Amino acid sequence: MKFENPVPLDELAQLTGSQIIGNGSSLVHGINEIHNVSAGDLTFVDHEKYYDYTLKSAATFVLINKKMDAPPGKTLLYHPEPFEAYNAIAKKYKPELFSTKQIADSAIIGNNTVIHPSAFIGDSVVIGDNCTIHANATIYAYTQIGNNVIIHANATIGCDAFYYKRQPTHYDKMHSAGRVVIADDVEIGAGTTISAGVSSDTYIGRGTKIDCQVHIGHDVKIGEQCILAAQVGIAGNTKIGNRVTLYGKVAVNKNIEIGDDATVMAMSAVPNNIEGGKTYIGYPVVEARTFARQVAIIKKLPELWEKLKNL
Repeated sequence: MKFENPVPLDELAQLTGSQIIGNGSSLVHGINEIHNVSAGDLTFVDHEKYYDYTLKSAATFVLINKKMDAPPGKTLLYHPEPFEAYNAIAKKYKPELFSTKQIADSAIIGNNTVIHPSAFIGDSVVIGDNCTIHANATIYAYTQIGNNVIIHANATIGCDAFYYKRQPTHYDKMHSAGRVVIADDVEIGAGTTISAGVSSDTYIGRGTKIDCQVHIGHDVKIGEQCILAAQVGIAGNTKIGNRVTLYGKVAVNKNIEIGDDATVMAMSAVPNNIEGGKTYIGYPVVEARTFARQVAIIKKLPELWEKLKNL
């Protein structure tokens, strides 16, 4: 999430009760969790295992729960609970908004867009021209929707990210400071849910078509002209290229990438990055040609076993 205007670091330190280590006169341009940081951003780390990775990231500012010298080009904010401090910043600069009206007063609706009377449109939502929002669809605050978009009944767009920090007695929830952004000519099926980004935007590219009962997790980026069939599930922060096809019930892991023009057959699981331009199948996926050879060999196993017993 980028701030509307850069924020002095000492203001964030005061807000969170953090101690600045390094250049305290700097300006912070935004906050992001570690997978989406860029120069000028503030992120957080609260586990020694990830100190080195975070301190070598593109982030300029790091909330950290250990006092140490700031590496070159970095400024640290020491806080015993970095997750808590990060959440405080996220809530201040991207507060949760609640509308008491079916269509919030701050929503912007384009020309020739049709919204069913039972649909809900939250605060600061922008919907383009020639869109159709069907019955009981819920569009959370801050969502951005392009032109010629169809959202079918009971779809939910912009709900909170499923992102928690485990504590000894409970789970702490990370505040969702990102949005959902939907480009032109997208269609979203009935009962589909698309989570807002934790810190960046969840993005659906131009011309992509999403079937019913699909779930898209936080900060996922989906390219143009993709096809997602029913009951596909995509975990957070995954990047999917252009013209990718995911058939029914495909499960996609978090923090991975799927290349352009890849096809994944139904009931498959994608645990790691896969190259574009190929067809995959299986649990976990392998290329379809490899899978066919494996199946052929498996079919011969009973015959081979009988031969072995008779040796």
